[in-house]
Amino acid sequence: MTNAHKDALFVLVKSLSKSEKRQFKLYVGRLGVNTDAKFLALFNLLDKLKTYDESVILESGIVKKTQLSNLKAHLYKQILVSLRLNPVNQNIRVQIREQLDFATILYQKGLYKQSLKILDKVKGIAIDNEEKNIAYEIVELEKIIETQYITRSIPDRADELVKQARKLSEQNVTTSKLSNLSLQLYGMMLKVGYVRNDEDLGRVRHYFAEHLPEYKIEDLGFRERLWLYKAHLWYSFLIQDFLSCYKYSSKWVDLFYENSKMIYLNPVFFLKGNHYLLESLFFVKYSSQFKKTLEKMESIVGDKDFSKNDNISSLAFLYIYSNKLNLHFLEGTFDKGLYLVKIIEYGITKHSDRIDPHHIMIFYYKIACLYFGIGDNKTCIKYLKKIIDNKNLKMREDLMCFARVLSLVAHYEAGMDYHLEIQLKSTYKFLLKMNDLGAVQKEMIKFLRKLGDIYPHELKAEFQSLYDELKKYEDHPYEKRAFLYLDILSWLESHLQNKPVGQIIREKALKITR
Repeated sequence: MTNAHKDALFVLVKSLSKSEKRQFKLYVGRLGVNTDAKFLALFNLLDKLKTYDESVILESGIVKKTQLSNLKAHLYKQILVSLRLNPVNQNIRVQIREQLDFATILYQKGLYKQSLKILDKVKGIAIDNEEKNIAYEIVELEKIIETQYITRSIPDRADELVKQARKLSEQNVTTSKLSNLSLQLYGMMLKVGYVRNDEDLGRVRHYFAEHLPEYKIEDLGFRERLWLYKAHLWYSFLIQDFLSCYKYSSKWVDLFYENSKMIYLNPVFFLKGNHYLLESLFFVKYSSQFKKTLEKMESIVGDKDFSKNDNISSLAFLYIYSNKLNLHFLEGTFDKGLYLVKIIEYGITKHSDRIDPHHIMIFYYKIACLYFGIGDNKTCIKYLKKIIDNKNLKMREDLMCFARVLSLVAHYEAGMDYHLEIQLKSTYKFLLKMNDLGAVQKEMIKFLRKLGDIYPHELKAEFQSLYDELKKYEDHPYEKRAFLYLDILSWLESHLQNKPVGQIIREKALKITR
């Protein structure tokens, strides 16, 4: 039996909505000759199956084993053609590409004038909508046609097309360099996380300076500015300059509000920009602006004109609910956030094909923190175990690190002393192997290791000693990253003041509310 998630056709069929399945059958039967086609029979069978099983397909008699691969490929193509015809998928990018295809067909038939007319019109639409890669293709085709269709204006026309091609080429090169830089910085963030020392910082700074292309901001269009802000944002995240993160994520989001039609043409980038703006606001603890930004994003996502495809639906779920959790962390209202757990677990199952494992693990870490905040340490450990036991997670080493540190604290709080000793050895070994044993982790492990030898009446003094030691690192350029994942100081304060950790965080939030 083939795994359903590894069979592309089965995953595609299962991703279709009822209306998309109905449209596919109408598309197949449009001429009345394909109703008994083998690929339609295969489609109906796959639609009924709960898991992909090749033996069931062969037993149905629809197709022989030697023909199955070709039939599946044909069905896959037909489904994509049907989806392309669906009005829901007819965005401006698809429409421009369609017109370019029509112009190409007319050119191949020797109908040069008709082809040029379409190209000239669609080129303007492409440029207006910042689709400069396709606009460049259009100009290149226009140049080819102009060499075969002689008009009196050819000298002027040639100059005009050459200028357009040069300008579009320069803009596309700038966009490509900025997008490459942004992607590489994002990759660094996923793999390692925030810079850990001067060596990391020097490497990131050098890479950024080397790869940032020269530009004049007034010469940049929407798309080039978007990639510029993204590159600066990832650089700021890597070096933990969260005020700069706020600055560039704000520029990113404002760019969309200043060009409102781009919200509907590029909904993915709009959602991502808002998510990073919210993350920046979370790190600088700007709760009032956080609430406004989240409410505004939810309102636009709920707008009838906002794109509703599967990808957008998954991203909206990911960003909205991740930040709903963050709002409860900001305010210390852990108990009020518990209702989100079932919604998130349902969403993870529903969107599992479109949300990567890294983001699912971040959800589990946040849920673990939610339970830790209300003192339900055993449930906290259950969710952390999902991260620690995930041997396939090849990214975000710092997430793996702090999941283990929080697990240690939760084991202590739950009174699971035997498990604590095993966890200590495992975590210490993991951190040494990862070469990520920072000062905060060292102090935490040192403290937890000697807990068994501390008399009850000495415990408060030990908590105070650890608190005083860790407080030094709260604003340290590298060590402060530990407090972004786990609010150790509030946990220690809860023991020193004999209050629940949620209450401590709530009281802090009220003091800095803005």
